[in-house]
Amino acid sequence: MRGLWLLAVVWLAGCQQLSVPPPISGEIRDLRSGEVLTAQQLVKRLAVPERLIIGEQHDNADHHATQLWILQSLGEQRAQGSLLLEMLTPDQQPKVDALRQSASPPADLPAALAWQDGWDWNLYGPIVRFALAQPYPLRAANLENSEIRAFYRNPPVLTGAGSNAASVKRTLLEQISDSHCGLLPESQMPAMLAVQQQRDRRMAERLLAEAKPSLLLAGAWHARKDVGVPLHLLDLGAARPPTVLMLAEQGGEVTAAMADYVWYTPATPKQDYCEQMRKQFGK
Repeated sequence: MRGLWLLAVVWLAGCQQLSVPPPISGEIRDLRSGEVLTAQQLVKRLAVPERLIIGEQHDNADHHATQLWILQSLGEQRAQGSLLLEMLTPDQQPKVDALRQSASPPADLPAALAWQDGWDWNLYGPIVRFALAQPYPLRAANLENSEIRAFYRNPPVLTGAGSNAASVKRTLLEQISDSHCGLLPESQMPAMLAVQQQRDRRMAERLLAEAKPSLLLAGAWHARKDVGVPLHLLDLGAARPPTVLMLAEQGGEVTAAMADYVWYTPATPKQDYCEQMRKQFGK
């Protein structure tokens, strides 16, 4: 038994009935049919597939609140098999497993998890706290830093027709360049692409290995059906692609090639990451 902490969280989760409205408004659309859905209709559809990926904008608080609501609401529909996070790495997994067995949460949960500073704990903390108290496992889905460095220095050969398609690599290279504000030297681009695709491959491997129904929370580009984890799942032999829900801000464009469903949340003020990056590069 995990004590009063578990009982309290389970009680709170039980209060989150599907009839409770989601914390965030916005348009939800089935991209295959064009049908506009309610949040409750969406959850019922998301409860069917064995593997589900929810793509997010990492710095959008609305997306994380929506993810938690979906996770809780799915629990009202069927038993969850596993939850996987891009934000966790294999070296953190023993810490996660130990905390799931503890009677109460530590005073400094981020420190106990060796939580990485690049992921805003204020945004991810509620999801992690909820997941740690559930009967299903919380799993790391990303690469360790040592693996990233190794792949960067010596990019491995990637197998699979889908993930090796020229159009896929071209799209990812454009995204890598744009996300680094055009400041990366051309010589670094192949290595950066290799790391991106090895992240996707690892997430796909973990989805295949974990108990179903499995749910992966990851960045939008990892979640995309046309360039990300879903392609790698098929390359690894999955019988069918995962279902993908993309969380996107209003004004963005998500197509049926990218996802099965989209939930457009209110637009938020944009941070000038390029200005920060130019200062970092001395530009």
